[in-house]
Amino acid sequence: MPPPDDASPLDHLLFRQHDVVSYRQAVRHLSRATLRHRVDSGRWQRPLRSVYVARPGDLSLPQQRWVAVLATGGVLAGFSALEALGLQGYRKPFTQILITAERRIRAPSNVQVRRTRRLHDVDVLANRAPPATAAARSIIDAAQWAHSDDEAVAVVAAGFQQRLVGGDDVRQALRRAAPMRRGTLIAEVAAAAAGGSASISEVEFLRLCRRNGLPEPSRQVVRLDARGRKRYRDALFEEYQVHVEIDGSQHMESRAWNADMLQHNEIAIAGGRLLRFAAWQVRHRPGDVIAQLRAALVAGGWRP
Repeated sequence: MPPPDDASPLDHLLFRQHDVVSYRQAVRHLSRATLRHRVDSGRWQRPLRSVYVARPGDLSLPQQRWVAVLATGGVLAGFSALEALGLQGYRKPFTQILITAERRIRAPSNVQVRRTRRLHDVDVLANRAPPATAAARSIIDAAQWAHSDDEAVAVVAAGFQQRLVGGDDVRQALRRAAPMRRGTLIAEVAAAAAGGSASISEVEFLRLCRRNGLPEPSRQVVRLDARGRKRYRDALFEEYQVHVEIDGSQHMESRAWNADMLQHNEIAIAGGRLLRFAAWQVRHRPGDVIAQLRAALVAGGWRP
């Protein structure tokens, strides 16, 4: 519960910062002797020389973030900022912090410090507790710091899937930032996700088409089935009447399987071609996917 209105400024500060304060903040409200006594008595703890926590015991995740921010003077960034902003599925065992390039600090062992020469005010949520880079900047930082291209693609697509960003957000953040690692890949994936690709496998499918000189499909196209219900095509090459579905695990459920078969039959009755690929095929068997897709497009009238 928040402290009452007549509580001390220190109580309000501790509430806002999850009971974590820097040394400079603490001595504005407490004498050095009082501060030392609270630590010696076990009421407070000092995980780092310059940071205090106003309770004993293990630190919660919000407290770990505050310790990292106050110890470095930076802002939450990359995967840590995205998790704080609500992104699911990308927990890291460390806290990522962004600071300006000229600063020199000694980072705690569980804190990963990155430096930047260009960080605009619009890319920082200064009033957030704790301060963090905005969603679009966090996504491009996470993607350039990812351990592989696959993880970079995944986190950019997830940012769109989970509605942290949309439209032109990532491209504009890329333009404001200095040239960075994987910049071209980030821009390509962001454009695919903003253009309608609803999953990581669909983004990868679009990249396969572009790399192999195939026509670019429309994504997440709405069509009505025989009963007038909306159906979504993962990818549609409308000129050649080639429909593509990228199947995840949800398509193995019996009701979904039955609906998929009916949809497949309706496309065939109307004279179209439906290709279906598992998500793992798009990622691990791209040659097979492209060979069948090219054959279907040629059969539909496409000429390379």
